[in-house]
Amino acid sequence: MSLRKLSRTYTIAALVDSIFNLASCLNLMSSLPPLTRETIWAILTDTIDDATLNRLLWHYLGYRQNLTDGNWDTGAVVPEWRDEYPEPPDFIASRPATVKLTRSIPAAHKQLLKEDLGFAGYKVSELVPRKTRRATAANWLLSQLHAQEPTAPEAEV
Repeated sequence: MSLRKLSRTYTIAALVDSIFNLASCLNLMSSLPPLTRETIWAILTDTIDDATLNRLLWHYLGYRQNLTDGNWDTGAVVPEWRDEYPEPPDFIASRPATVKLTRSIPAAHKQLLKEDLGFAGYKVSELVPRKTRRATAANWLLSQLHAQEPTAPEAEV
């Protein structure tokens, strides 16, 4: 095989590989569930996997992965997160990241799981770090959902 033909074959193979990588990245992005109360319940009932939960958190914190080099763009991440976590943390594995997430929930939204969804919490026998971190993530995401929703007009007296 000539060097020219080998070079052309390699270039085509590299192009095909790049296209598959791009398609994979786009599929990961488009596979995020919408931020709804149903999604929050799916987090609480463990029907959404940990990787998807992390990607939801990263998305709403502003982390975006560059499709060409895989690096994280933190331009939309608030400084207090970007400075401490230049790459998005694994919230299920990292207690400090989950504590920071808890502290970033506005006081008025701390009880949203109970008040909005009627979530009574887990049984004592179910209280393991993974579940409590998922509940924190669900509460933070529910807080984000509330922040996105238009407020109802005040009732006329």
